[in-house]
Amino acid sequence: MPNITVEGPPIPDIEKKRKLVRTITQVATEVYGLPAQAIIVTIRENSPENVAIGGNLLSDQKKS
Repeated sequence: MPNITVEGPPIPDIEKKRKLVRTITQVATEVYGLPAQAIIVTIRENSPENVAIGGNLLSDQKKS
């Protein structure tokens, strides 16, 4: 079973999450030739205070 993980900022809209996992699953079924039930999609949401670029937290960069 393919396990696909998406990491990024939080997606507050549940409908957008549903669309994201449906679309990823659809493409994965085409590429792997497997049924949708064999595709696992995990969304990992990272808040800006838990991600840094260039040694600076994203939450601090937004303040600038």
